[in-house]
Amino acid sequence: MPAPASYDAVIVGGGHNGLTAAAYLARAGRRVLVLERLAVTGGAAVSARPFPGVDARLSRYSYLVSLLPRKIVDDLGLRFAVRERSVSSYTPTERGGRATGLLVGGGRARTRASFERLTGDGREHTAWEEFQALTGRVARRVFPTLTEPLPTRAELRRRIDDDTAWRALFEEPIGAAVEERFHDDLVRGVVLTDALIGTFADAHDPSLRQNACFLYHVIGGGTGDWNVPVGGMGALTDALAHAARAAGAEIRTGHEVTRITPGTRAAEVEFRTGTGDDMGTGTGRVGARHVLVNASPEALAALLDEEPPEPAEGAQFKVNMLLTRLPRLRDTTVDPREAFAGTFHVAEGYDALATAYAEAAAGSVPSAPPSEIYCHSLTDPTILAPDLVRRGYQTLTLFGLHTPTRLFRADNAATRAEVLAATLAQLDAHLAEPLADCLATDADGRPCVEARTPLDLEADLRLPGGNIFHRDLAFPYAREGIGRWGVETAHEPVLLCGAGAVRGGGVSGVPGHNAAMAVLERPA
Repeated sequence: MPAPASYDAVIVGGGHNGLTAAAYLARAGRRVLVLERLAVTGGAAVSARPFPGVDARLSRYSYLVSLLPRKIVDDLGLRFAVRERSVSSYTPTERGGRATGLLVGGGRARTRASFERLTGDGREHTAWEEFQALTGRVARRVFPTLTEPLPTRAELRRRIDDDTAWRALFEEPIGAAVEERFHDDLVRGVVLTDALIGTFADAHDPSLRQNACFLYHVIGGGTGDWNVPVGGMGALTDALAHAARAAGAEIRTGHEVTRITPGTRAAEVEFRTGTGDDMGTGTGRVGARHVLVNASPEALAALLDEEPPEPAEGAQFKVNMLLTRLPRLRDTTVDPREAFAGTFHVAEGYDALATAYAEAAAGSVPSAPPSEIYCHSLTDPTILAPDLVRRGYQTLTLFGLHTPTRLFRADNAATRAEVLAATLAQLDAHLAEPLADCLATDADGRPCVEARTPLDLEADLRLPGGNIFHRDLAFPYAREGIGRWGVETAHEPVLLCGAGAVRGGGVSGVPGHNAAMAVLERPA
């Protein structure tokens, strides 16, 4: 290793949270070393060109930004921007033998008119606005706490200061709130989907893990808006790596940490090298006052040679596509450029979501797999080469729900193909032409479609069970055995700064920020 051989902080993993921690600590004058197993930094927040011979740089895994606090962008001086989507969502359906849908966006009057066309009157829209106001109040009061020391449950409840909201989001299964406020099946489903992103649960699951998922999906930025990263998700992690290096942090790719041996006041980190940069092939070790682990709780337990936590399970199906043009819709009242600019919901009615969950829980691929789709290039065409933009090419990102890891264990490849075909068939049901007619082809003549199952994500990124949150999300308040910042472990020098920390999950940088703050509060 280059001198010095001992650091103030060694960060295990160069995902966006590890890079965030590295940048904060290096800017505070600490000696920081980042060890990343892969040949590039970024973890799940990367951009890539997945289709041979096609200059389209897609956000390969994570793809939208909501939970990243502006504070982190400003503190670190990141050259990174997001853009708002022109439409929030469009959900196609059929009513009375007629293709129609629900468009949310384009102004209050237009949204209300869409609700009225779908449901026959304005009552569902009024309920929608009232529920949006409720979640908005919670968002404005909870989001700022994510980069503060953990409040207690009682403190967070006092801060929210709304008993109705507290009961709906923190105490009763979210299904109760949805069913109490809304009556249209499609509207109920659109509301519920925020509780099921990467979370395999029923609306009435008594564990309330769906409520925690819902909370994180509606509080981002204090507004709940989900924005498009300009230049793709890799633009964020590139900016974070630049900020860390500019502040003096060392980042070594191709360095896989194999063991952490904690002491009372410091720890030793063992690693092996091979694929990343000019460090050669071999093994090594380095000392550190603090070790920040930007990996899953399962990985942390393995590095410490401790009993692992309960196995995690993912529940999502990710598909990246490149089209020569957007497909025409059966609902001719909506322009595809608007319908796909926001979140395009497929097979996500309330009853359909319950059926898909029940089928998957019983071990079967859902007969109508639910999914959410959006087109990055409508909001940010910079991810495509100018020639592709001129020719009208567009991207589609699909995120499937209720496809838990267990479905893929027996035969990942065959089940991947089955789920892909069934999912795209659900989309085709709302199109005036087959999606296959719109797909671009790569240099080898193959359709530009890349599908990733939870097992693929486990293999690619070591996400435990393919779980994008590393484990079930937790409500953002303190509980017994959890430290001041939600990142502490049983070993004083070792902190968890990945998505499995309290207030982890999503592309936020929050666990990285909080781990850095925990270090900076301690004596150097």
